[in-house]
Amino acid sequence: MNSNSYRDEIVVFIEFHGDRIEDVSLELLSKASQLGGDHSLLVSSILLGTPSKDLIMHLTQYGSQKIYLVEDPALNDYHLLAYTHIISEMLKKIRPSIFLMGATPLGMELAPRVAARLKTGLSAHCIDLSLDEDGNLIQSVAGFGGQVIAMIVCPEKRPQMATVMPGVFQKIIRPSKEYTVDMMEFDLSKILQNSPKKIGEEKIEVKSYGLEKAEVIVAGGFGVGSKQNWALLEELAKILGGAVGATRPPVDEGWAEEGQMIGQSGIKVKPKLYIGVGISGQMHHVVGMDESGYIISINNDPNAEIFNVSDMIIVRDFKDILPLLIEELKKRLQNFES
Repeated sequence: MNSNSYRDEIVVFIEFHGDRIEDVSLELLSKASQLGGDHSLLVSSILLGTPSKDLIMHLTQYGSQKIYLVEDPALNDYHLLAYTHIISEMLKKIRPSIFLMGATPLGMELAPRVAARLKTGLSAHCIDLSLDEDGNLIQSVAGFGGQVIAMIVCPEKRPQMATVMPGVFQKIIRPSKEYTVDMMEFDLSKILQNSPKKIGEEKIEVKSYGLEKAEVIVAGGFGVGSKQNWALLEELAKILGGAVGATRPPVDEGWAEEGQMIGQSGIKVKPKLYIGVGISGQMHHVVGMDESGYIISINNDPNAEIFNVSDMIIVRDFKDILPLLIEELKKRLQNFES
């Protein structure tokens, strides 16, 4: 769509399962509400399936002024081809200036296909969004291996599309004074006929590492050196009642699990205390932890970039520090318990 045929409207795709809305959808609504209030834009949501009235009301508490709903129980289960077609056609009718999705597995698969059908641009895994005076969406993305933050705009095409990492924005309640529900209808028979059919469902328990809610996080980078050394981080975190996080290299080496990765390709955390061990400080990691309350970094490289966002820096081999710290904390814990 050309930029001269759009409406002053931000639309957020709402990902939900039963009565549970994905946090990133509410985070995006909160950000859209802030941008909309600053620039007089309508804030809207797209829903596919059969959401409850309570779920719809919940969206209005986060600033959604309009709900576009395609109500059909067949859409409660995700269908890539059907979702791509329906969302693309909805956006052609709505003609919004901006369309946002969470950078979830569903969003990462769906967003580029929608963008291709609309012949517009897409910025993936954004870490911030803002608007310039001309109404262009400034999409901040960590680029070039995390060395820089790229500021991307799409001035000639609409809608301007972006996916945003979960945890980047805060969920802020901004109740809408009024809201409307726009029921949109599609002939789903042919669309779903060509979609894969669900023949069964198996729930898999996903291990939680508690990073999102942890008040203390001990995180390690490639500088930790080995699985054996990694055990020091786990012991320290256990004593502090915290969680263990990682950069990409420790995950690749098998010292940590995928769910422990912090940063652009992982999760964003905001603990009260963040202890970084052997972390160089590449941008794609820093964007996932730079809002921590107090950051302590241990690295034997005095020029480590992680020091630029740290409150306390320790230029020393962590193997000289952690065993002594663990021993002292154990002594204090024993004295406290006795």
